Amino acid sequence: MSHPAARPLKGCPSPALKGLATVPGDKSISHRSLILGGMALGETWITGLLEAEDVLNTANAVRAFGASVVRQGPGAWKVSGTGVGGWRRPEDVLDFGNAGTGSRLMMGAMATTPVSAVFTGDASLRKRPMKRVLEPLTLFGTEYEAQPGGLMPLTVKGAVQAMPVTYHVPMASAQVKSAMLLAALNAPGTSRISQTTLTRDHTERMLKAFGANITVGPAEDGGEVISITGEAELKGIKIAVPRDPSSAAFPLVAALIVPGSEVTLTDVMLNPRRTGLFDTLKEMGADLEIRNAHDAGGEMVGDLVVRASQLKGIEVPPARVSDMIDEFPILSVAAAFAEGKTVMRGLEELRVKESDRLAAIIAGLRANGVTVEELPDGLIVHGMGVGGVPGGGSVVTHLDHRIAMSFLVMGFAAKSAVMVDDAAMIATSFPVFESLMKDLGAVFEAA
Repeated sequence: MSHPAARPLKGCPSPALKGLATVPGDKSISHRSLILGGMALGETWITGLLEAEDVLNTANAVRAFGASVVRQGPGAWKVSGTGVGGWRRPEDVLDFGNAGTGSRLMMGAMATTPVSAVFTGDASLRKRPMKRVLEPLTLFGTEYEAQPGGLMPLTVKGAVQAMPVTYHVPMASAQVKSAMLLAALNAPGTSRISQTTLTRDHTERMLKAFGANITVGPAEDGGEVISITGEAELKGIKIAVPRDPSSAAFPLVAALIVPGSEVTLTDVMLNPRRTGLFDTLKEMGADLEIRNAHDAGGEMVGDLVVRASQLKGIEVPPARVSDMIDEFPILSVAAAFAEGKTVMRGLEELRVKESDRLAAIIAGLRANGVTVEELPDGLIVHGMGVGGVPGGGSVVTHLDHRIAMSFLVMGFAAKSAVMVDDAAMIATSFPVFESLMKDLGAVFEAA
């Protein structure tokens, strides 16, 4: 897939942000809706799907395996699945663009069906570690051939006679856990997948909704064990995708740091394993209120009302990291406008995201006059208070959408505009980011 040419962009000092905004559908739920719909019997009707590049690449891959995936209208999609184990061999290479979640989950979904497929992606995805998913999948009988270091392009050969497995996920990764659960669907008997750190549980919730026999219980080490029965028969369902808390993080922090702002973000998912950023910002003194909380299809959603606040630095509890792993770039920007030091540890996973996200955060902060100490597993940001961040720097995004959005947000509240070297990649997760922020009053300038 060819990406558009680099598009430098500046986030400029902005007036108070005001208004109501609805961020796109949740990316994690969108990927899983398409994949499980493709593995189910009958029709799955999805509303509120995130129509960003990453998710559309997953839709194309599900289609390539033989399911019918049809867009009915904005955010409305119908998937007619093949049943578990019914996927056929794709005729062409599967190109996932920048979609780490889509590619890893699809490896799991096909791993116990006796077909083979070739996986590739953009320059960023081809650098990301896939062995962490591929190696445990071999326990089912799956085989693979990858580039040195377990990188894409790679070929996955699904197990001819799949076996159930017992596996402990060694790192805090919902993607590895989810790939194993999807693979277990077509392995006879019961597979048991355990984790010490509790990661986002969208796959478990959705598998239950589709009719899988799945139970979650406590493990002796304080983690949990997920048991799932294979040769499952999933049945198509209706899914209303809640709004993405990771996307909501950007207008939310913008409203906190631009003086005089008040913004309401509607129908945001409040799954307790995804709200670590909201909890952290509240501890830092954010005026953040949740209204109208209610259940929508097994996930809690609600409206976030956020007002400009004087934040104070804190030490983020390492136990919270897995609940907010994608939000550390924007939290680091919030920390720059806080009073005092914000300490973040336990961020090793950030070294293997779309970029070495930890290095990119530190370089971006320093380029804009913020003092930051690098730790082996994190960073300490020395806050400069409201209006205290100089800005004026240029940030290298390394094709990372969250780095791009975070530093554009910094520009709205800094003394001088902040430039990112490429805003084109924002389309992978939040295609309406610029228009949504402009509607609230934010100022951008082509660089």
